[in-house]
Amino acid sequence: MPRQPVYSIPANAAGTQTIHFYPDPDKPEDEGVPKTVRSYAGYADVDGPKTAKSHLFYWFFESQTCDPHVDADKQKELIEQTPLLVWLNGGPGASSLLGLFLENGPLRVGDDAAGTVSVSPDTWNQEAHVLYWDQPVGTGYSYCEQSDTYVQDEDELSEMFYRALLQFVETYPEYQQCPLYICGESYAGKYVPAIALKIGEKNRKKPRTHLNLKGISVGNGWIRPELSIRVMIDYAYASGLLGLGQRAVLDDAYTTFTSVLEDGEKTKDPKKLKQATDLGNGLVNAILAYGGDFDLYDVRRWDDLSAGALPVYLQRADVKKALHVDHAWQSADNSGPVADALKADNMADASPWYAELIQAKENYKVLLYTGDFDTACGYRSTEEILDGIMKDGWRSAERLIWKQAQGNPKGFVRTLRNVTQVAVPDSGHEVPAYQPQISREMLYNWLFDRPFHGQDPESVARAILAKAQEDADKETA
Repeated sequence: MPRQPVYSIPANAAGTQTIHFYPDPDKPEDEGVPKTVRSYAGYADVDGPKTAKSHLFYWFFESQTCDPHVDADKQKELIEQTPLLVWLNGGPGASSLLGLFLENGPLRVGDDAAGTVSVSPDTWNQEAHVLYWDQPVGTGYSYCEQSDTYVQDEDELSEMFYRALLQFVETYPEYQQCPLYICGESYAGKYVPAIALKIGEKNRKKPRTHLNLKGISVGNGWIRPELSIRVMIDYAYASGLLGLGQRAVLDDAYTTFTSVLEDGEKTKDPKKLKQATDLGNGLVNAILAYGGDFDLYDVRRWDDLSAGALPVYLQRADVKKALHVDHAWQSADNSGPVADALKADNMADASPWYAELIQAKENYKVLLYTGDFDTACGYRSTEEILDGIMKDGWRSAERLIWKQAQGNPKGFVRTLRNVTQVAVPDSGHEVPAYQPQISREMLYNWLFDRPFHGQDPESVARAILAKAQEDADKETA
């Protein structure tokens, strides 16, 4: 993998304006252009056990706390003390450039006709290095030269990604010692723990290159699909999108789905697991049909978040040249060849991986956060998964109302040992898109052990209940 700086990118879909990161030494007209941030992009060339001649695309942005005018070796301590975040979108098949341009990256693409790209004030690379990856192969700019070979399980996926990550830190060794956090959302609720466990497994074998893994962060994770679909039915009913008779139809279909899934997980039969995915996807589509095709990722909406001109922008030849890519960009949400190849993986339970990470001797930090209006992978499923993993201590742990002295809550925060959970009000599935400033503050509080300021409502709530009981007792005296 060669070192490949990103000097500039077009600032609109027409390519008539430019955003500069770094002056290009091969372009005299760039002389005098101010340096803003170090950025690199390109491919890691990795072959999986079954997937040959594969190329995984990355795009890296150094933290804004580092000075791009100073050589990396002259600010080695600062660079190495800064966290390195890996960001993965889900799908399966969703490009992580969606996260970069629509959620937590340093760039934003507008909904205007020109597809204007601007610098975001809410980027996560203000205090951290951020590395976006299109994976697995077939996602975004990533591709395989043998078009009919895609990863089929999380073990193969995590092995390929581990090799790609090694290539990155060996090519850019200034970031090898950085505290590493694997982050993502949605179907990355499977990718993230699988990759983290793979890194831990490799690290214990004392390889030549050690990855300094410190923790994971997952937003609205597709972790235990059986539970998420149960919650989805209940949420749609509670929201008035289903009637009792319709819920009964879905409940019957759900019973069939869980029976097939349990059989598949028990026997490890990929055919049964694929059948479970067909049944599970059918349930989701039926819920949407009954509910008038509401937005699965935000029960308050009828349309998904718009990608605007991003698909057109990322197909431009000058954009591809700037990013050192040579392949068409593609992105899908649980459809297409990437999802088809992972069909046996889709409905499988990933919650044991979280238990393994949480209980690991390395004491990894774990952050799970959710937007409260997401019906696909929302709060309740995450809460019940953690309740099962953390046992009795979880329910009695302090649950803080995170807010300033004045104003509405930013979130509801519970931390027990190495696990932090945040429920974010007024947000759908893609929390950084709905609540960019709150999500960044949440992330930095967790990364840097900063306090979540707020109040513990326990004593107030218990006093209210005690007073109510006292009043009720007086009525019967």
